[in-house]
Amino acid sequence: MRVSLTGAIILTVLSLRPTGQSAPGAAVAGRIPERSESPTSPVRPAPRLPDGHPDLGNGKGSWNPRVMANLAGLGEPTRSRVERIVDVPFQPWAKAVYEERQQNLQQHDPESRCLPPGIPRMMATPFPFQIFQLSDRVLFVFEGGAHVWRAIYTDGRAHHKDPNPSFLGDSVGHWEGDTLTVDVIGFNEATWLDQAGHPHTDALHVIERFTRTNEATLRYEVTIDDPKAYTKPWTTSYTIPWAFGTELYEYICQENNKDLAHMVGK
Repeated sequence: MRVSLTGAIILTVLSLRPTGQSAPGAAVAGRIPERSESPTSPVRPAPRLPDGHPDLGNGKGSWNPRVMANLAGLGEPTRSRVERIVDVPFQPWAKAVYEERQQNLQQHDPESRCLPPGIPRMMATPFPFQIFQLSDRVLFVFEGGAHVWRAIYTDGRAHHKDPNPSFLGDSVGHWEGDTLTVDVIGFNEATWLDQAGHPHTDALHVIERFTRTNEATLRYEVTIDDPKAYTKPWTTSYTIPWAFGTELYEYICQENNKDLAHMVGK
């Protein structure tokens, strides 16, 4: 395990305890609890709003992503639980960059330097997040990943014609049945797609699909379309469990990270 993730994983384990309760004495640092269901109630259908759409954030709790180190599903299975292994269609230069990052143990991972993880990595960073649906937008509030928020506009607006490149991009969304589909462009090149080091360029175009399949499960599907880095679009998916009773904690990650001295790589 990379040293830089230790603090993140410990905080994730601690954040799973319900408000007002202490962490179990048997908790082991580095182990992400598997059970997200309430111990006293069966899992119920996804709650719905008056307009009929699923309520992606209703309930006392938070979504708590597991560690999702490699979006292609490679490596240790418990750290990359995608629904299907992906044969990533690299451009030659992108494959060389990815392999270099594998060889040096992700020494220059921007997230370890307290920069926002970007999209889709933000959805695979093991800190809880909450979702709030308004009439014209959906708001995501994240505990970790530099403690940022994200607005997805659902009022029918188009993308900005020339969006200012950013970590989380320019997001517009719409409903397709019970699935919130989000179109994202306008990324900078300061992030990796995942901890494993899949690269991207400023041409990155992401399509995300959020489906609350039941009260305790959020299915996340993402399509990566970046013709500068990949020969064709590729898609991966996984589920994010609901942590009953969990609220977001204050989280601080500054650029003057004292743990950086331990990021020796190879």
